Amino acid sequence: MTAPARLSAGAIARAVNAREATAVAIAEDSLARIAAYDAVQPQIWISRTAPEAVIAAARAVDARVAAGETLPLAGVPFAAKDNIDVAGLETTAACPAFAYRPAASACVVERLLAAGAICMGKTNLDQFATGLNGTRSPYGAPRNAYNLAYVSGGSSSGSASATAAGLVAFALGTDTAGSGRVPAAFQHLIGFKPSKGRWSNRGLVPACRTLDCITVFTDDTGDARLIDGVVAGFDAADAYSKPLADRPLAPRTIGVPRRDQRMFFGDLESEYLYDRALEKLTALGTLIEIDYAPLQEAAQLLYGGPWVAERTAALAGLLASDPDAIDPTVREIVSEGLETRAVDLFNGIYRLAELKRHADTLWESIDMMVFPTTGTTYRVAELKAAPIALNSALGAYTNFVNLLDMAALAVPAGARANGTGFGITLIGPADTDLALLDAADAYLSVVDLPGPPPLDLEGKMQTVKLAVVGAHLKDMPLHWQLTSREASFVGAFETAPEYRLYAIANSVPPKPALVHSPDGAAIKVEVYEMGVAEFGSFVVEVPPPLAIGTVTLADGTSVKGFVAEPRALTGAEDITHLGGWRAYIAQMA
Repeated sequence: MTAPARLSAGAIARAVNAREATAVAIAEDSLARIAAYDAVQPQIWISRTAPEAVIAAARAVDARVAAGETLPLAGVPFAAKDNIDVAGLETTAACPAFAYRPAASACVVERLLAAGAICMGKTNLDQFATGLNGTRSPYGAPRNAYNLAYVSGGSSSGSASATAAGLVAFALGTDTAGSGRVPAAFQHLIGFKPSKGRWSNRGLVPACRTLDCITVFTDDTGDARLIDGVVAGFDAADAYSKPLADRPLAPRTIGVPRRDQRMFFGDLESEYLYDRALEKLTALGTLIEIDYAPLQEAAQLLYGGPWVAERTAALAGLLASDPDAIDPTVREIVSEGLETRAVDLFNGIYRLAELKRHADTLWESIDMMVFPTTGTTYRVAELKAAPIALNSALGAYTNFVNLLDMAALAVPAGARANGTGFGITLIGPADTDLALLDAADAYLSVVDLPGPPPLDLEGKMQTVKLAVVGAHLKDMPLHWQLTSREASFVGAFETAPEYRLYAIANSVPPKPALVHSPDGAAIKVEVYEMGVAEFGSFVVEVPPPLAIGTVTLADGTSVKGFVAEPRALTGAEDITHLGGWRAYIAQMA
C-alpha cells in the first residue's frame, strides 16, 4: 500500500467550487483511501456511512455548485468522533450497551453538512471520552499512524488517526481534559480547541457538561480557521453556548513553566524539542517563566477532585443498570464520583474560583502561554499495563485549560526518532481563538519544521541509536559486534562539549572511558542504529567498568552510548585534548 497524502479541506473546497474537481471524485478517493487503510487500522472506525450514501451526498454537492452556490466546504470529506450525533448513524460513545440512533445531527455536524462537507463515518474513542490515550474501547485501540506500536492519543483517537493517515481532510473530536490536543501532538496535527461555548455542544454525549468542547483535527491552521468559520456561533438550544466575541492577542510576552517545574517523565527527546521550540518562540516575544503550581492544582480537581462526579452524572443510569458494560478502567474512574459529597463539590468550586482569579492575573503580565502538549508518549502495551498512572502523565499540561476557561491550540513542534510527534500548545484567555491561530502561523513560519515522517503501514521495527567512541568504531577490534547485529551507520558526530575521554588502564583490547564533565570538550563518536532486540543482546555483552547510558550530541539530541563507572578512571590516561579515540590510537602507533 502506498501511503496516502494528507488531504486539505481548503484545497478541496476551492477545486470543487471552481469545478476543477467534482465532489463525487473526491468522495470516491476518500472511500478508496479508507478501504485500503483498513488493512492497517480498521479499529479507527466504529461505523461508516454507506458508500452509496456518500456518493449521493457528493452528487448533491455537485448539483448545488452547478446551480451557482459557493460552499465553504464543498465536497470535503470529514469524520466525527462517535460521541457526536450524526443522523443515520448510531452514537455509541464506544459502548455498545449505550448505543442509540439520533433523530438529528449535532449542531456542528448540521453546519458542516450545510457548508458542503461529507461525513464518511464515526470514529473510535476512549469510552465515554474518558482517557487521553486511545486504548479504552471495545472496538480496539487506534494506533499512532506514524508508529503503530505507540498510542494514538485520546480520547479522540480515531479522529486523529483518520486525519493523520489522510483518510479525511479533517475530523471532529472533543476536549474536556486534553482529548482534542494530545492526539494532535502525537500525530503531527493541528488540534483546535475553541473556547467553551464558541461551538455548540448540542448533540454531544457529555463527559463533563460544564467543560466539554467539540474540537477539530486538521493538517494546517488554514483548515482550522475554515472549520471554525463554518461552525462557530451562538446556538440557543445549547444552554452553554455563547455569542462570538473574538479578543485580540499579541504575544509580546509568553509564559512558560519554570524550568524546575517542567515534566518530561524521562523523555529527553521531548525535553530537547521543547527547548528548541522555546528558542524559536523568542522571535515572537519575550519568554517569562511562570509558577505552574496553581495551574497544576486546578488540573488535579478534574480527576482528583469533585469534578469526577460530573462524569459520573453523565453515566449514572448505565453505571446503575449495567456496570459491566463499561470499560473496567473507565468504570473505576467514574465510580469514584459516587462518593463525592455536595460539601466536597462546593469546596472545590470555591477553590477553583480562587485558582481562576490567580490565572486571570497571569494575563496582566503575559499575553500567551506555551506549554508542551504532553511531556512524553507511550506504547500501547505500556498504557494497557498501567492505564491510569500513565494516562495521568499525558494530562500533566492539559487538564487545567477548560477548568480555567481558556482557549488552546496544539501545533506540531518536531518528531521523535520513533516517528511520533511532539507538540506545543498555545494557550490564551477565553475568546482568543483566532488570535492563537495567528500566533501559531507566526511560530510555524520561523520554526521551519519538516513534514511528518512516513506513515507506518506494516508495524515498523523498533530501533535504537547507539554512539560508540572507542573499540567499536569502524575498523576497530570490536566493530564486528555491531556488524553481526546488522547495525546501520548513521553518521560521524561530536558530543556536546561536556565530556572527558580517558584511556582505561590495562584494557584488552584498548578501550576508552567517556565521562560527563562540566569542564569537558566535544569528543568524536560514530552513531549506529539497530533493532531493539539486537540492542538488548549488545548491552548484555558490555563488560564492566563500561556501561550503556545516554550521550548528548553537539546538536542537543540524545542517543544511547558508552559511559563508565568511576573505577574505570583508576590509572586511566586523560586523552580529552586529542578529541577522539582514533587520534589516540594513531598517537600510540
